[in-house]
Amino acid sequence: MQVYLLRHGISQEARAGLSDADRALTAVGRRRLRQTLQAAIRSDIKPSLILSSPLKRAVQTAEIAKEVFACKSEILRTNALLPGAAAEQVWDEIRVHKNETAVILVGHNPLFDRLAGYLLGQPELQVDFKKGAILRLDMEAFHARPKGILRWYLTSKLATNHG
Repeated sequence: MQVYLLRHGISQEARAGLSDADRALTAVGRRRLRQTLQAAIRSDIKPSLILSSPLKRAVQTAEIAKEVFACKSEILRTNALLPGAAAEQVWDEIRVHKNETAVILVGHNPLFDRLAGYLLGQPELQVDFKKGAILRLDMEAFHARPKGILRWYLTSKLATNHG
């Protein structure tokens, strides 16, 4: 299975009167995210499933990914991808969907900084997961502990050629 970790794009800053769950993507966040995903499409991404955190900025990111990658399935929302969730919860969710060919997981930090290393079988490994970045890893087995293979990691800065 191909597993793609996609961190939500740039979103509204936290402010009084706006709950964290309701923070939306900004116009810049949407544009950069779309540019990054357009660059990533060259690696032939064909997701059979998109799982998303239920927070607004993640769902909006998932909707853009669904459109760019022409994914036919509905976006499934899961609390396993909330910012404070445990990497083990995400692995359990992946294992539920182990018959899928390619799954995009849309979520947040601090979870994603830890999740990539955990899925690679190196839980002490930290990845500086930028907003709007996408990472691909491949899972060949679904044992109690994951041991994926890192294929690539693309940040919006690389995809959009901003200095």
